[in-house]
Amino acid sequence: MSFKLLVPNTIRPNVEAVAGSEVVYYDPEIPLPEQHHDAEGIVIWGGRLQWLKETASSLSNVRWVQGLAAGPDAILKAGFRPEAVLTNGVGLHNHPVTEHTIALILAAARSLPQALKSQEQGVWNHDLGGIEPIRTVPKFTTLRNARVLIWGYGTIARTMTPILQQFGATVAGAATSARDDHGIRVIASSDIDAELPNTDVLIMLLPNTPETDDVVNLDRMRQLPKHAWIINVGRGNSVNEVDLDRALREGIIAGAALDVTKIEPLPADSPLWKTPNLIITPHAAGGRPVEPEQLIKKNLEKFLAGETLDNLVSRNS
Repeated sequence: MSFKLLVPNTIRPNVEAVAGSEVVYYDPEIPLPEQHHDAEGIVIWGGRLQWLKETASSLSNVRWVQGLAAGPDAILKAGFRPEAVLTNGVGLHNHPVTEHTIALILAAARSLPQALKSQEQGVWNHDLGGIEPIRTVPKFTTLRNARVLIWGYGTIARTMTPILQQFGATVAGAATSARDDHGIRVIASSDIDAELPNTDVLIMLLPNTPETDDVVNLDRMRQLPKHAWIINVGRGNSVNEVDLDRALREGIIAGAALDVTKIEPLPADSPLWKTPNLIITPHAAGGRPVEPEQLIKKNLEKFLAGETLDNLVSRNS
């Protein structure tokens, strides 16, 4: 009997079955058909948490779960049987998230939200154009000589760093432990407070774990310079949204950009929609995994051969 691997039709990767396997596409918007409850492998991309939990409960024979998100939180929360090997999509989102992050930073530096508002009003905003200095203190206007701190320094950050450096920024990182990462100074997250006063742009790339809940709170926002911007393209749990609203309304920091929020979609009555100097995008940074079929096929071959899979997820993470 062949190994049945379920693959989502949300991105429809051209996943080829290898010897001893059968690839079946499924729709994550509807309950998994009963005839596929015997599957031993499943690729996860899309589908709400409740759907994931129901699917995990129905797959009593599953032995391998391949998530395509960079973070493992969804497949960990789903409750797949403990015997199943879990792998994630680390590396698939490096370039899309980098592009989105750079776009948000440049939008902040070049005052694009204000320019769009002026355009909608038919107003030529002289404050945004004409002759002006290259760097206006205390305002964030350029990445040239800007001090950028990436909290959650991993594969996405490594892709992002040289692009930021091309713009003239000085880049540092923060992670679980301090290290030199290919020439980039990475501090321990426990030492983050000492770094914040010297940070112009704080980029958040943290996963959703109990340890990262509200790590960017009002106290830490106060430690940043008043011209600083916070860019969150990681997970929404890491930024205290009540504190952020206050910090932006009171001018404690200059601005922020959120691609992720604690509740998604962000409710229509959320005060964040009206928060000044806040850019919101609808979890769009990592929605395009790059060539996921290569990782899927490689891990499928390794699983059938009894080899160690790529991007293994620890259930203790």
